[in-house]
Parts: sequence; structure tokens; C-alpha cells
Amino acid sequence: MLALAVPLLFLHTHFLPGVTVHGARANLADLAAVAVAVAGLWTGLREGFGPLRTGRWVWIAAGAFFVVVAASTAYGAATDAAYLLGKHSVTALKLLEYALMAPAAVLIVRRRRDLELLFASVTVWAVAALAYGLLEFFDVVDDFSVGHKRAGGREPSFLGPHDFAALSAMALSLSLAAVALGPVGPRARRWVVTAGVVGAAGLVLSGAVAGVLGLGLAAAAAGLVALRRGRLSLARAAGLAGIVAAVLLGTLVMRSSDVSQFLKFLGIKPGASQASLGGSSYSQRTVLAYFGLRIVAHRPVFGVGWQESAYEDAYRPYLAAARRRFPDVAPLAFPSPQHRWGVQNLYLQAAADMGVVGLAALLALLGSGLVAGLRWALRAPPAGAPLAVVPVLWLLMAIGIWNGLGIVAGIPLVAMTWLSLGLVAVRLD
Repeated sequence: MLALAVPLLFLHTHFLPGVTVHGARANLADLAAVAVAVAGLWTGLREGFGPLRTGRWVWIAAGAFFVVVAASTAYGAATDAAYLLGKHSVTALKLLEYALMAPAAVLIVRRRRDLELLFASVTVWAVAALAYGLLEFFDVVDDFSVGHKRAGGREPSFLGPHDFAALSAMALSLSLAAVALGPVGPRARRWVVTAGVVGAAGLVLSGAVAGVLGLGLAAAAAGLVALRRGRLSLARAAGLAGIVAAVLLGTLVMRSSDVSQFLKFLGIKPGASQASLGGSSYSQRTVLAYFGLRIVAHRPVFGVGWQESAYEDAYRPYLAAARRRFPDVAPLAFPSPQHRWGVQNLYLQAAADMGVVGLAALLALLGSGLVAGLRWALRAPPAGAPLAVVPVLWLLMAIGIWNGLGIVAGIPLVAMTWLSLGLVAVRLD
């Protein structure tokens, strides 16, 4: 069930049929998430719930995070008459729905072959995503995000750029683990090589610089685990560094125009910036980060309420100051009722929406997952070490990619995050 859910969980809503009831939409990805949760419950009833004990600190941190989300939703409704309580409550519930996959994954994955089947499913789907992305790149099929063909640039595949990066990063993590902690058998080596090539190519094609950040974190963690386990050689370290360097170089080439315009926007590179024409997504992200920081400075403890930072009441007090501070940035880059861009950074949005309390809860959740996963990656039997470190790499990849996205429930990156937080608690011999 976990492996079969991957194609639905890692697919853009544009391609997912669904139904809308009273403004709340459910699609096949929701069905897949619920099916995984039910499969976990059924497995627990048949084989016991003992495996959940290994992730108790993750579950405690997750519970605390959702308590803060619920409190922030209630706080937003109590302090703002225009707060969309129904809409934001649905978003919180959808996030909870995906979160149920974390304990379910621990209950489902009881044997090595269970985890290998999931990894195989991820690799196969990453191959499909890369193939579709290449068809977009060579102008064979339309880019669904713009509704027409747009060849030769970063591509969303059938996920969206950051979610394409997330799926590709999951595949590439299998290769990172093998490079750092191998060896692997001849049959597994073919999967590892395929996952590495496809994952690296998909990351480059997605053009997500935040994905390169996640890759750097994951490669560093893989190297650290290998070092502590006495497995890190010069060749392995060079292999990890080479993968990061190749993906970084490819991504910079893919985003060369945006990077050049952003350097001009910062005044680092000579020449006139085209920011006024919307020439760089990074200049817009700088503007949106400014709004997030201003909100945090004004409402540091509890923020403005869950999911409220994208709405006019939250950003309007700082709009005039932002226009004065960034006079060369295109008007379209600024938030408006027609364009609720949001902060577009998970950590900054968590602080803007839920204050330092919410940011602390989020960091505690991610930190508890990393601690649990790293402890097992360092203690697992030698043969199981490569498998044990993969969920940690997934989580670090997600932590990096979230720097390019705000809180959006029900997207593939959310599925990646919660699956990672569950799988770090899996203990296999």
C-alpha cells in the first residue's frame, strides 16, 4: 500500500480527479494518504503497535506542533473578524491527514523488503517524472503550469518545480547512501545507479536552488555517518562532493538568467536589473521575505494566525514601506488580494503565522526526526546502514527544499516530509 501510494502522493493536483464539498476539495492523493493510514492501523492491529515506541519523541513533537496549529487557528479567528476560519481549518486538517502517514509508515515497514519496495516505487516514479520533464523541455508536451509549451527552461514535470525536486531528491538519496556507506549487491547496484542518475537529472531540470541546499545537507550528513562508522574514504568523500558539485553546476546553468538578474538586483553584478519587468524570481522572494520579517517583528510571539500571512490584513501595513525599499521590483511581485503570494519560506511563514512559538514547534518536530534517524543510522548493523540513513537524507532534503515554499497542505513535499518523519523511527536488522 505504501509503495502503491507513491504515484498518487507525488502528482500535482492538476492531474488528480477529486470532489469539492462546501469549498473543501478532496482528491486521489487524499485517498492515498488515508489508505496508508488505514493500512498502518490494520497492520498494527494484526502485528502489534510496538514499533511506535522508537519514535515517541517524534510523535510528541508532532502532537505539540498540531496543538500550536490549532491554537493559532483559534487565535486568528479571535483577533481578526475577516479570518477565514473554515478555509484555514481545512488546510490544518489536510496537513494532519498527511501526518497520519508517519506512524503508519512505522507500522507498515516491518521487514527489509518492505522498505526496498518503497524505494523501488520512488525510483520508478522518479524515472517517469524525469521522462515527462524531458518531454516538456524539448517542447513535446505542454507545461501544465502555464497551459502551453515552453521549451528549454526549468520544468515542473507532472508535479511542479519544487515537488519535482522533492521526488528527484528522494531517488538521489538512495545513491548518496550507497556512495557513503556501500557496498551494495550487483542487483541493488543497478537500482542505485539508476536512482542517482535520474535523481540528479531531475533536480537539475527542476531548477530548484532550494533543492541543491537540501542536497548539500544530505550529502554532509551521509558523509558524517560514514565517518563515524569508519566507512568514509577519500573516494567516497569525493563521490559525495562530485554529486553535489554536478547538481549545483547544472542548476546554476538552468537558472543562469535568474541568478544574473538577482546579482544585478543586489548590486553585486554591474548592469541594469530587469526586476521591474519581473526578471528574477529571487528578487520577488526577497520582497516576500521582507513582508514575513516585518510581520514577525510586529507580532513575534503568536504571529497573525495560521495561514494568515498571505492575506491583506497581515501584509497591508508594510506595503508602502516595501514599495519604497524595493522601487525597481515589478508591481506584480508584491502581494495583493489578486495574488496571495505568501512568504514562500516554510520557516519564515511559520514564524509569521504562529510566532516564535510556532517556529519552535516546527523546529522541534524536524529536530526530533533528525535525532531519531541519525542515532539509528549510527547504530544499525553494517548491512542495514545504507537503508537506515536514507530517511534521514530524505528529511534533510525536505528541510532544504522548504526554503523555497510556504506552508501548502496536500502537496508532494508534505508527503515526503511526513514519510521521512515516520521512516526515521523504523528499526530493521
